[in-house]
Amino acid sequence: MLLQRKAGSEGWSLPAGGIEPGETPEDALHREVLEETGGCIEAAVLVAVLGGNGFRYRYPNGDLVEYTVAVFRCELASVDLVPADPETQELRFFSQADMPGLAQPYPETVLF
Repeated sequence: MLLQRKAGSEGWSLPAGGIEPGETPEDALHREVLEETGGCIEAAVLVAVLGGNGFRYRYPNGDLVEYTVAVFRCELASVDLVPADPETQELRFFSQADMPGLAQPYPETVLF
């Protein structure tokens, strides 16, 4: 599984990002993976839609939101593990046995 560590963060996460106006979730998936990893997706399947307390975030101004997260299983046509986004500090593939703790509470059944 390909994970990223954002600059200034100690934790690992799935490559992720928001949907821009006019995009479909799949369009955003392709754009975000390219922006954050430099990789191109060959195939993608939606495996889960998650949300709730584990996806809660409080902004510096005090606003509290809960994100809805669409999780896709992807096959990459290419990836070079050189972060394409300055916000990404490191990219690395992990096996199920070597998975680090993730910043978000993704169920293991969704990940593998």
